[in-house]
Amino acid sequence: MTDSQTVNGGRLLVDCLIEQGCDRIFTVPGESFLAVLDALHDSPEVQTVVCRQEGGAAFMACADGTMTGRPGVCFVTRGPGATNASIGVHVAMQDSQPMILFIGDVDRAMRDREGFQEVDFQAMFAPLCKWAARVDDAARIPEYVARAWATALAGRPGPVVLALPEDMLLDEVSGITPRPAIHRPAQVPCPDAMSTLMDLLADAAAPMAIVGGAGWHAKAREHFTLFAERIGLPVAGAFRRQDAIANSSPVWAGNLGYGPNPKLVERIKLADLVLVVGARLGEATTDGYTLITPEHPGQTLIHVHPDPEELGRVYRPDLAICADMAEFAEAAALWDDDVVPFDAGEEAHLEWLEWSTPRPGSYALDMASCVAAMRDLLADDSIICNGAGNFSGWWHRFWHYNGFPCQLAPTAGAMGYGVPAAVAAALRHPERTVVALAGDGDFLMNGQELATAVQHGCDMIVVLVDNGAYGTIRMHQEREFPERVSATTLANPDFAALARAYGGWAQRVETTAEFTAALTEARERKGLRLLHLVIDVEQLSAAGATVSGLRARARG
Repeated sequence: MTDSQTVNGGRLLVDCLIEQGCDRIFTVPGESFLAVLDALHDSPEVQTVVCRQEGGAAFMACADGTMTGRPGVCFVTRGPGATNASIGVHVAMQDSQPMILFIGDVDRAMRDREGFQEVDFQAMFAPLCKWAARVDDAARIPEYVARAWATALAGRPGPVVLALPEDMLLDEVSGITPRPAIHRPAQVPCPDAMSTLMDLLADAAAPMAIVGGAGWHAKAREHFTLFAERIGLPVAGAFRRQDAIANSSPVWAGNLGYGPNPKLVERIKLADLVLVVGARLGEATTDGYTLITPEHPGQTLIHVHPDPEELGRVYRPDLAICADMAEFAEAAALWDDDVVPFDAGEEAHLEWLEWSTPRPGSYALDMASCVAAMRDLLADDSIICNGAGNFSGWWHRFWHYNGFPCQLAPTAGAMGYGVPAAVAAALRHPERTVVALAGDGDFLMNGQELATAVQHGCDMIVVLVDNGAYGTIRMHQEREFPERVSATTLANPDFAALARAYGGWAQRVETTAEFTAALTEARERKGLRLLHLVIDVEQLSAAGATVSGLRARARG
């Protein structure tokens, strides 16, 4: 576009996205942004992924932002479209991932009359995102898009929401061009702070690191691994950040969150110094702020984060370092002064290896054995995508996350994330194996996105674990109110037949041997492949919880 051209707001908006490096958008179309859809028709630089529900589209954008490190982009219409998409905004915020949600809105002249599908989007999304705004002047589109891009990337990455009045997108402007591409600012750590950190480490007897989170990417991973291995520092991943360093690293100690290794929990409790890099130390990572308390008596806490507003927000750090994750990790890896190596890294890794070794159980279809089969049959850089539910615990415990990125899983605990995330991953990394993990209840939140996968030629495997229940809630229910099953039983469709109806290949699996055979065949095929695993609800969790066991405990 030249300075003298006259274009409408929709065309200008798409040109601005292209200038920022956007190559893919996820959308459910709406009449409120037809001008944008028309501009996309003539924009081969941008792939338009047509989704089946706005929640799925938003999850795809969130996952895409996770993989690329730049904002994932989603377009939805007003009212129902925006409210459906809000779940993806919440996930992007809690997961500290860059995303921009564009919402086609009512005409400017109709505002504040509660017109058709009208919502005050700034008020609605303000608690869920980093910035919510409305673009009322087409000439200011470059300003808003650049600010949205910068805001989504800066500090703690996260979502931005922009409302686009339908009539504004049709306004014509001339002499307006996109702003240059925005890049994430990379703040280096203070040398004095790094010197203090090394002194504290030198004085520590039992240090631990917890890593993964805001702004973590391949460079941060590489350099932090070098640093931790050089000094023998045990490294744990924050909740669902298990690819923060390769699990094959001799200092990888395992993951925190729900059902962690008791030996890792004990190591955290006994640590005299905890180095937290990128993580916010949220509720799941810290077991409700009890594993590491906000005041952490008897422990030295060093917190490294790219956003100054996160430092000291909940936890009292003894040393706070505001820096880009990669810049911090590189500075640590290249630090000249020697730190006496610790023995604990290797010990912690051996404990994790023991904990993460699947041992066959007595079930006809044993989940631990299924993960073992996957480890044998699939590449260890496979991208594993899951939503929320106890089913994911078997992979959190037994799968070895060695590639990067190779874990797409919502720290917000949102159901229905796995299938949309796998679609985004298959499009972004067609050269890699992509696996969506889903429970039966989890799958039915966004299973319709299988149609999106088939339409766009995605190569992906879906492992659907069907126990006929909302298993996580059933586990809590049996613990709190044993033998009083209420609202947790599910009557499910034939998931294999459903996948075939969408145009995929599928197999029903009822035994461990059938799983291995079905996965072997699936591996040799292309396109959408679904394995429908029918398991006994008795097999509640990777930690060993069973319905009968919880009931027996309640009886004393």
